[in-house]
Amino acid sequence: MNTFFKISLFLNLFIVPALSLQAQEGLQMPVANTVKIEPEDSKEEIILKAAHIVPGDNQLQALKDGFIAFVHLGPNTFTKMEWGTGKEDPQVFELQNLDTDQWCKAMKEAGMTKVILTAKHHDGFVLWQSRYTDHGIMSSPFKAGKGDIMKELSESCKKYGLKLGVYLSPADLYQIENPEGLYGNLSNATKRTIPRKVPGRPFKNKTTFEFEVDDYNEYFLNQLFELLTEYGPVHEVWFDGAHPKRKGGQTYNYTAWKELIRTLAPQAVIFGKEDIRWAGNESGATRNTEWNVIPYEGNPDTMNIFGDITGDSIGQREKLYEAGYLHYQPAEVNTSIREGWFYRDEESQKVRNADDVFDIYERAVGGNAIFLLNIPPNRKGRFSEEDVSVLKEVGERIKKTYGNDHFAATDLPEILKDEKLQTFVLLEEEPKAITITAQKPITINRLKIQEAVASHGERIEAHQLEAFVDGTWEVISKGTNVGFNRILRFPEVTAKEFRLLITRSRATPAVAKISAHYYAERPPQIEMTRNTDGLVTLEPKKDEFTWKRDPLPQNFDEEIEIEYWIEGKDLKKKYEAPFMLNQGTLKAVAVKNGVKGAESSKTFGLLKNDWKIIADSSREENLPELAIDADPDTYWVSGSKGKPHYLEIDLGAEVEISAFGYTPETSEKTDLIESGIIKISEDGKNWKLIDVFNFGNLINDPTPRVHQLKRSYQTRYVRIEAITIAGQGNSASAAEIDFY
Repeated sequence: MNTFFKISLFLNLFIVPALSLQAQEGLQMPVANTVKIEPEDSKEEIILKAAHIVPGDNQLQALKDGFIAFVHLGPNTFTKMEWGTGKEDPQVFELQNLDTDQWCKAMKEAGMTKVILTAKHHDGFVLWQSRYTDHGIMSSPFKAGKGDIMKELSESCKKYGLKLGVYLSPADLYQIENPEGLYGNLSNATKRTIPRKVPGRPFKNKTTFEFEVDDYNEYFLNQLFELLTEYGPVHEVWFDGAHPKRKGGQTYNYTAWKELIRTLAPQAVIFGKEDIRWAGNESGATRNTEWNVIPYEGNPDTMNIFGDITGDSIGQREKLYEAGYLHYQPAEVNTSIREGWFYRDEESQKVRNADDVFDIYERAVGGNAIFLLNIPPNRKGRFSEEDVSVLKEVGERIKKTYGNDHFAATDLPEILKDEKLQTFVLLEEEPKAITITAQKPITINRLKIQEAVASHGERIEAHQLEAFVDGTWEVISKGTNVGFNRILRFPEVTAKEFRLLITRSRATPAVAKISAHYYAERPPQIEMTRNTDGLVTLEPKKDEFTWKRDPLPQNFDEEIEIEYWIEGKDLKKKYEAPFMLNQGTLKAVAVKNGVKGAESSKTFGLLKNDWKIIADSSREENLPELAIDADPDTYWVSGSKGKPHYLEIDLGAEVEISAFGYTPETSEKTDLIESGIIKISEDGKNWKLIDVFNFGNLINDPTPRVHQLKRSYQTRYVRIEAITIAGQGNSASAAEIDFY
């Protein structure tokens, strides 16, 4: 072992501000979960404090859980909406069956550890037998009103060894829209006992609380009590900030909610508050640098939110200098395996392939964060077979790649090979490096590093992996922070000697684990583009479903071939040059050395070569023609003519249309058309309304959307008129408008 290694083994210590740890090696002050920044603190003192912020027990366990599942199920599954209205008749919830065992088996095969159920989404419809409302499965045809999805999932989780979490939406459109609803009813806050007794429905758990709350907060607390006491241990309570509609100045008593959760579910982390934070998008995008030591303006114990958690920089030094408090708060990267959060259909709803999901897994779990993947059950109460197949393949890739440590037979110290964060190596001398020597050459393209965050916090700010090749040290990969877990991805390299070099840190680095892995790279996905004349180009890179994919370092050479075909036609062709395609669903796959990559698919609408804008509410720049130029990187923005924001398009000839496509622009994401109307005309002057469209969650997930019309129409002229702009913007925008 190199002489500069100093190895410390000790008990795992977490939030212990009162316990002095100065005597422990590598620690210059007590560790804590939260620390106050004093006005007189220098920049150096602030960074030193940041280096001594550690996760709490539940936070650390949440990071260890790593890859977890979300399940969205409710009336939206049957209405095919993303956000319900609260006015849905419970009779629409015609669940034909329910197989939570199938869900949990698929999750387990994927390597997931926990599942969070949308027990109540924004529409207010509940998926358990609540004592406090009739708006839920008790009023639905499912099992004649006797079903309890929360109960069945809880039992399946125990069977398959999964943890259980619950999403209970603070927003409740049923309680808003119902004349007797409790949300925003202007009731006074008075002392209430939680849970409220209901004749014939006693609780086994005899714990009670006294809170001074209004009617809606009492309702919410009663339902939380049910969920946290009657379905086994709950390990995560998930809150979001959605406000589809407000009423009566309703506020949420987070302090009371927190006390109830901490008491009844002591193992649970609270998402959206001080335990776990949102990563800032819902498309699987990750930051290159994801610190979990976060600046807060006020004390995070009050469950407030500080700063812009959607920005590119969250925990860098410059941000910490602005803080009133520093707090440990891991990020959770949430996205869906399907286009949208709820199941719609098997035909038009896109499904992420295993390449995409595995890529997000490596970037999220391997980027000091947690990966929360939504899998929406279909109307039969099961995960669709395509989703199950993807989950199984992802699980196999994770196991095959990360189940084998290529440094296992090297001279790396045993304490850096085990899974214990309590054992670590302190790098106190220069160079801050760990050298690994194997008896024979090994080939790797992944490196996994973990810091001793439970005892020493997050310290490494920059690092690099080097390999001794042809008599010299070559830099193979560079990274920024490490934290709980960092995975470096790089082109495969073969060597006998490797070196991990820490080039910048906030304090003495404490490295707990290093492992090396090999992933058998697959041929890339295919990117498909078509110009206004119908000429299609295929090239390896990315597909359009993953709007912020982090490209892997791959070399696309002449060995790669591309096969393509039109859906409904069996004939496959080898791609050699751009080709004409009027419309239809194009599929393609890359092939290298006989191995096929993931299948890519894209539906192209009507050709735009004869389209013209005949009227609009545009401004002088970002002209409306940019919405029909077949280039998603350019976009129209409405302007000076004011509301209504609209586009009128001459399709060049009378054609049949059955669907409308909208591609939002992703550079600003401030003027996205959330809802609108579609009109047609025979002469371009007299208009007839044919449909209303609604695209939910555009700002957080700005992916292309398709609205199926109620029926097909023959027309030459079409008018798209915006009703609602996402984020209450003042203009409308569109990267592309399509018709199918």
